[in-house]
Amino acid sequence: MTGARRAAVLGSPISHSLSPVLHGAAFAALGLDWTYERIECDAEALPGLVGGFGPEWVGVSVTMPGKFAALEFATERTDRAVVVGSANTLVRTESGWLADCTDVDGADGLLAECGATGESAVVVGAGGTARPVFAALADRGFTRTTVLARSEERAQGALACAETFGLTADWAPLTAAAVPQADVVVSTLPGAAQSDDFPLTDALSSAAPAVADVAYDPWPTLLVAAAESKGARTAGGLTMLLHQAFRQSEWFTGQAAPREAMTAALAAARKAR
Repeated sequence: MTGARRAAVLGSPISHSLSPVLHGAAFAALGLDWTYERIECDAEALPGLVGGFGPEWVGVSVTMPGKFAALEFATERTDRAVVVGSANTLVRTESGWLADCTDVDGADGLLAECGATGESAVVVGAGGTARPVFAALADRGFTRTTVLARSEERAQGALACAETFGLTADWAPLTAAAVPQADVVVSTLPGAAQSDDFPLTDALSSAAPAVADVAYDPWPTLLVAAAESKGARTAGGLTMLLHQAFRQSEWFTGQAAPREAMTAALAAARKAR
């Protein structure tokens, strides 16, 4: 592929996204005179926006609230995107757009960084972010998970997704008394959900030798800070962001991701914040 090409991240709100930092660094390291921008776009507007893109567009990253719309819009879908039920990546093909969920790669990187091994996991939250975590847990040999959610009814979709990936999945209420011992704890709650009086912090940070949190703003999250104070191995959302971007970069460019350049760019952006 020659000549200038375009890519972007779509979402709402989008001004905070670090994706341009990552992909801009990737394009520069690969010697590509391509652009990557932020575009404010909600789920309803996504099909019309992407459907109107010209041939210079190689792909887009999709953040909330457009991940479900991206999967529906695509003309092709990877198996994992179908099972997860959402797509954070759309890639231009000769016949349309391919949807993938590189959040699975991000979750795998998150688990690797905190050294998660074993059989059992506690996953906090039953929303869309939990689903790629189930895929990554299964890929790493875990066999069972407990999903903490406000109600069993709310958790049904997440439990079904976990079971599709071969995990034995159970629900437990979102209370400190319900947190079982496990090999890893993964919180998929937004950082804003963790306040100073967050009732689960102590129980979750004590439940496993490895603790991961998909949130990264503010950093460290209360959960990660508590877990580190107890000697747990930890990882956070910037790691997930970075690893999902590695695979996106490969989709967009057709080349191996320049991981060192992307990692250094993210570290610099994080330090500047």
